[in-house]
Amino acid sequence: MASIGAAVDRLRGLLGPAGWLEDDAATAPYRTDWLKRFRATPLGVARPASTAEVAAVVTACADAGIAVTPQGGNTGLVGGGVPTGEGPSIVLGLGRMRRILKIDPVDFTASVEAGVVLAGLREAAAAEGLLFPLSLGAEGSAQIGGLIATNAGGSHVLRYGMMGDLVLGVEAVLPDGRVWDGNRALLKDNAGYQLRRLFCGAEGTLGVVTRATLRLFPAPRRTATALLGLASLGDAVGVGAMLRKQAGEFVGALEFFGEAGLALARKHVAGLADPLEAPAPVYLLAELTASAEGIDLDAVLEAALAAAFEAGLVQDGSVAASGAQRAAFWRLREEMPEGQRLEGPQLKHDVAVPVSRLADFVARADAAVAGVLPAVRVNAFGHLGDGNVHYNLSPPEGLDFAGREAALADAVHETVVALEGTVSAEHGLGQAKVTLADRLRPAVERDLMRRLKTALDPEGIMNPGKVV
Repeated sequence: MASIGAAVDRLRGLLGPAGWLEDDAATAPYRTDWLKRFRATPLGVARPASTAEVAAVVTACADAGIAVTPQGGNTGLVGGGVPTGEGPSIVLGLGRMRRILKIDPVDFTASVEAGVVLAGLREAAAAEGLLFPLSLGAEGSAQIGGLIATNAGGSHVLRYGMMGDLVLGVEAVLPDGRVWDGNRALLKDNAGYQLRRLFCGAEGTLGVVTRATLRLFPAPRRTATALLGLASLGDAVGVGAMLRKQAGEFVGALEFFGEAGLALARKHVAGLADPLEAPAPVYLLAELTASAEGIDLDAVLEAALAAAFEAGLVQDGSVAASGAQRAAFWRLREEMPEGQRLEGPQLKHDVAVPVSRLADFVARADAAVAGVLPAVRVNAFGHLGDGNVHYNLSPPEGLDFAGREAALADAVHETVVALEGTVSAEHGLGQAKVTLADRLRPAVERDLMRRLKTALDPEGIMNPGKVV
């Protein structure tokens, strides 16, 4: 086995000053996660500019027993993109591999390198009259490789699926330095195991995605958006089901948030107006889209909403009359995290349950956390169409969590598991949830995942301490 010093010298020579960073100022952005919860000091940061260089970096680290932590835009919320600090490690940043190789309007595909930023891909697709449908708050920084590694979700999963559903093929560097070229533009490929799926949600523990071929769709030409006020989350679930039945494939997004979260956003974020004539306990943002010009989406939406009003499920509502009003509706939903962040300390929980149990989960979780810390403030918002709840907590006004963070998290997670949900819907496990997930997994599932990790990465150098 090569010495660590010899491996570092090898990396310096391989990558040069633009591709190998060691001094504190240059490596600082790579050493901690976005929430500043996890920190580590790696031997250095490798910034390869090609798949061949990625393979050479991984080979050098494998030869010396150095752990490799792949990192995209470092926008994750669970510490998956920074080392654990246990043993010698490097960070492998993909930011120099940022070429959009091809936008194909016939295959409806995009071929990209892993360091391409999501917003850049969406803009490139839009220039061709196409849509890459993944959309999330960090799209100005999040990179395609990281989005694949975390199997990112966002606001349009109901219509288009998770990131893994948008990946047709990948090229990946394996833990021993070999390159697997599975970067194919095929909708149908049943020639064996679906190997590309192994890298979707693996958080870099099985290898490093260097290129990908992604699905594109016709860009929407018609949009109809409504913001509804409802008495309860149960009513919102009922309206969502009615919309899906009556508007079918046109339903692009169903997002929910509450007055408690909206109050924090109004308090701290400038320019937010009251959306309806009177406050409502729960708000539902519903959006229909169509790529064909001849579809009267306003009529479709209004018919579905009329049925919801007649059923007594909606208290108040407004249909966006312009693009500016539509953007204002979406901003209310998108500012939920920012308002709470500016309020002060918070606990974030990214969980999911079956949609039919969404209201039950929030009610039971509210009672559970109140039992741990009376007057704790709940900001529950998220993606009603797929059951994903960002169940975030703020301490009682003017106080802190009084050392009860772990008990509060247990209350939330025990509730979600009791309702056949998951403790991580779209953010991954990273360092924050790996122990929790391992404790909650069935024994057979734990065994399967560990066997898979061992088979592909027997030396355990790829992002150790994450997922498994």
